[in-house]
Amino acid sequence: GELLKRVKESHSHLKACGLCPHNCGVNRLEGETGFCHSGNSPVISGYGPHFGEEKVLVGTNGSGTIFFTFCNMRCVYCQNYEISWMGVGYSVTYERLATIMLELQSKYMCHNINLVTPTHFVPQILEALYIAVERGLKIPLVYNCGGYESVKTLKLLDGVIDIYMPDLKYDNDKNAQRYSGVMDYPRIAQLAIREMHNQVGDLVIDEDGVALRGLIVRHLVLPNGLSGTEGCMRFLASVSPDIFVNIMGQYHPENKAHEYPVLNRRITSTEYKEALSSARRYGIK
Repeated sequence: GELLKRVKESHSHLKACGLCPHNCGVNRLEGETGFCHSGNSPVISGYGPHFGEEKVLVGTNGSGTIFFTFCNMRCVYCQNYEISWMGVGYSVTYERLATIMLELQSKYMCHNINLVTPTHFVPQILEALYIAVERGLKIPLVYNCGGYESVKTLKLLDGVIDIYMPDLKYDNDKNAQRYSGVMDYPRIAQLAIREMHNQVGDLVIDEDGVALRGLIVRHLVLPNGLSGTEGCMRFLASVSPDIFVNIMGQYHPENKAHEYPVLNRRITSTEYKEALSSARRYGIK
């Protein structure tokens, strides 16, 4: 009965939405929308096996991704801005969302259910999970987010989510405000990552190298040191000496990045090597 209890508790947060740190206070049950532009119904842009994720998630059959529409961040360089900014997608019922999860498990034989940008739809996801679990859903659940999370919402997911995969985008609040539209990002993301690690611990993989449980942190290296890699790695090393970090070097200007000269180029090989050196300096392997 615990999952049903979480479903009911999470839906109560929609009356004056405070699911994420924006704390918009809108009544989403009545169709009001806040920063994320999302109402009561879950909205997705697509789903299917994904082979472009981390190797420990992809395995042989792929990661079963469900892409949720809109986002609680506004990254000017977002590569999926059609989904996160423009809201390209379609509404689904809880029943349909549950069926999608079961389809990814049974039809496509995916290794996990990868919930991409799920923060603003936590109650709806829990509702669908309640249906899917009753019908046999048993593969690991991945919470794939931008790191701008509320600890109180994460506590609703304790014991539900198997693998947390947040971004740690910045160690500088001003950069987070300027380029991602969020306040107090470093402090909030750090608290969230500590909570995630407290729930699931370091990454555990099976004999085939596929993740079963634990924390994976993504860090996208931005040009001109804007992501503050040194500070991010220092923090992550303090969470655990065995933390699993993906330092990503694939940044390229998208969305509105061309309007910001400091973001309007790819990173150099030197910038990426310096990011790796920062990780190693703090013992991250």
